[in-house]
Amino acid sequence: MGTVFRNGRLQDGRSVDVVVDDGRIASVGPSDPTGQVTSDDGDLGGFLLLPPMAEPHAHLDKALTSEAVPNPTGDLTGAIDAWIAADERGVFTHDDMVERVDEALRKLALNGVTAVRTHVNAGGGAGTWHLDATREAAARWAGKVDVEFVGLVHTPIVGPGSDDNVAALRACAASGALVGGCPHLEPDGAAAIDLAIALAEEFDTPIDLHTDETLDPTMLTLPLLARRVIDTGLDRRVAASHCVSLGMQTPDVQSDVARLVAEAGIGIVTLPQTNLFLQGRERPTATPRGLTAIAALRDAGVVVAAGADNVQDPFNLVGRSDPLETAALLVMAAHVLPDDAYDMVSNAPRILMGLPPVRFEVGDPADFVAIDAPSVRAAIADAPADRVVVRAGRVVARTETTRTIC
Repeated sequence: MGTVFRNGRLQDGRSVDVVVDDGRIASVGPSDPTGQVTSDDGDLGGFLLLPPMAEPHAHLDKALTSEAVPNPTGDLTGAIDAWIAADERGVFTHDDMVERVDEALRKLALNGVTAVRTHVNAGGGAGTWHLDATREAAARWAGKVDVEFVGLVHTPIVGPGSDDNVAALRACAASGALVGGCPHLEPDGAAAIDLAIALAEEFDTPIDLHTDETLDPTMLTLPLLARRVIDTGLDRRVAASHCVSLGMQTPDVQSDVARLVAEAGIGIVTLPQTNLFLQGRERPTATPRGLTAIAALRDAGVVVAAGADNVQDPFNLVGRSDPLETAALLVMAAHVLPDDAYDMVSNAPRILMGLPPVRFEVGDPADFVAIDAPSVRAAIADAPADRVVVRAGRVVARTETTRTIC
């Protein structure tokens, strides 16, 4: 008999025992109150069983630098300029970055995250040392948190002044990182997209591009990306992150672009917390929310995931490294129902990262989080700290709190 996790509760209210064998769910059946657990970790205490959370868009190399790198304007340009200036001054060291990334991953793991995709700065004369440091920290979490890396190189990657950045992007891709970039910031967005696709094919790696992170409705490179993926027949996972300007289009344009994105098989990552912080400061009346067209994309059948993006750095001064925080913002700012919001921070990002979803069926990965909440809605509302995190059938994190009124 495999490992038994007793006294969990499914979303439909059933009390169940989960049997795990060889890292996968072997059975899910009615809870046996007389049964013996195989270890102290095996009693889930009636907690709600949910798929593990995943972070589809992090910047771990920047995490926890709010004090070290102030953002003088509060907007995206101010954050970018402040970060580049600090990096060029040598504010960060390899060892410092390793420890910050380690702490960021610790927070994510405790909150129930078992998979992370992080964009990592490269190029601009700095080469790939950020990637090296981030990988060193991530190695400490092997078996607990899967970490996927994206080479986010400085612009430009096409035209004059692009040689060092292209070399860094190639080095990242050659090492197994995804191809990243920001086509909307390039002098020739179409050429930048073509280069990203060419590198993905050359190095057999997926693509995740920062796309249209602006409220300017005239900047819309997402349909260009979708058409190029369709025209080239690219057989790699492709994600477009942010896609803010899509949210500024008319409903008809949103629907047309969403159908094209669905045809291309591109996944979308929306980032409510950081984009709420960065976008719209120049518009004091009816300030836009800085979110993509979530409803239109989901209606078209596009896989839409949600992430935190930056955490306590010049791009976002706050953030708890808890996807339930992101889910709450989806409910409030994007009018997403709680069950859908949780899916957008759990199974949807897993699918984007090429991981199987977890639905508590036989054969599913034995990855889940048990949380002290009566429902998904309550979990999102209260974000209880008390959680048990299971990865491959083994408890990898547990938080127990004591609250006292005196």
